Amino acid sequence: MILIALAGVAAGAINSLVGSGTLVTFPTLVALGYPPVVSTMSNAIGLVAGGISGTWGYRRELRGQWHRLRWQLPGSFLGALVGAWLLLHLPEKVFTEVVPVLLIGALILVLIGPKIQAWARKRAEAAGHSAEHVSRGRMVALVIGTFVVGIYGGYFTAAQGILLMGVMGALLPEDMHRMNAAKNLLSLVVNVVAAVAYILVAFDRISWLAAGLIALGSLVGGYLGAHYGRRLSPNALRAFIVVVGLIGLYRLVTI
Repeated sequence: MILIALAGVAAGAINSLVGSGTLVTFPTLVALGYPPVVSTMSNAIGLVAGGISGTWGYRRELRGQWHRLRWQLPGSFLGALVGAWLLLHLPEKVFTEVVPVLLIGALILVLIGPKIQAWARKRAEAAGHSAEHVSRGRMVALVIGTFVVGIYGGYFTAAQGILLMGVMGALLPEDMHRMNAAKNLLSLVVNVVAAVAYILVAFDRISWLAAGLIALGSLVGGYLGAHYGRRLSPNALRAFIVVVGLIGLYRLVTI
């Protein structure tokens, strides 16, 4: 119980900063003898609490983003529904086999995000738009990318935050902390949808003890991550995302 709660604290903090806390709690539950699907569902329910505290901690950075989030939020919602359905109908290995490839791609986008943003700003200025302008094509790509990540998040949840940061970093003229705030809210929507779906469809397959312990731990961890994370410089946050992503990649291929 202590190990699960501590894993929840770590996952809540990491989710608030990066978005791959599942790579701590999921292996912990599996190592303690919980079946993989039971671990996935119990973990998704428990991490909702950390998502709430992390999103609340970054609430100031959400200001001025609602014109875009009103389109991304439905994408996350619908994607999560599809992902939750897939978890209940497909073997878990179907997605876990492609997770490393997706994670590598997201990390590359996080690294080259500033260059892509600089290129997009030059194109916007050349076309007579402001540096913050987001074209209709990029908005469509953003919503589609959010939907696809939502499917992945509803199915497996691990590292969905890194995937979101990679997509947004490549398409939006925003700084890291504002994108991180949006990522926390979108990930929370995915986790809530997945959690509700699991409760309605597979109530008896959820370990409520594990979910409760993770919830308590992640609630504290999410607040701590948001409180201290906003003090990091954008480059430091980007470096932290890459480091955690590489560790997560190693954990995924060795589970």
